[in-house]
Amino acid sequence: MKKLLTGLVTLFIVSQSFAQDKDVVNHKNSWLKIGPAISLPVGDVSNFSSFAAGVDLNGQLMATRNFGIGLASGYTHYFGKNNIDGFGTVPVGLLLRYYPKAEGFFAGTDAGYTFFTSGNNTGGMYIKPQLGYHNYDWNIYGFYNHIFGKDNNIDVQAVGIAATYNIRFK
Repeated sequence: MKKLLTGLVTLFIVSQSFAQDKDVVNHKNSWLKIGPAISLPVGDVSNFSSFAAGVDLNGQLMATRNFGIGLASGYTHYFGKNNIDGFGTVPVGLLLRYYPKAEGFFAGTDAGYTFFTSGNNTGGMYIKPQLGYHNYDWNIYGFYNHIFGKDNNIDVQAVGIAATYNIRFK
């Protein structure tokens, strides 16, 4: 995991060296993304939760014309089943996106640390690869989210869909 985070930080630093107008943050190259996400737990966590819903909140800066970087966060609640309480997660991570064209398909990932809002575990590292469609105002994407920790009792996996609206800085 240390190698993954080191690689992401290196990618961020390298991308900044090639950024266009990197000193100017404006409505053309940066925005907030906010919207709903729903997912189905898979793996071991599906024994305890059958559905998860939440909100994604991201801040993005276009480092180049095709590459976006930023911060990823939000909240997801995993609803419990079989008389087991649900739990919430709050991710804090790095957002990386590749946009081949100004409108169309994109690929990306969020990676960082997720905090649990209840239970004995405090949290674990996460990675959330995504494939989707974007235009000037919206991003619609499918994702796989995996939260894992050093101890073997943290292994939360889910697949889902999300839509975020782009709120531009003025």
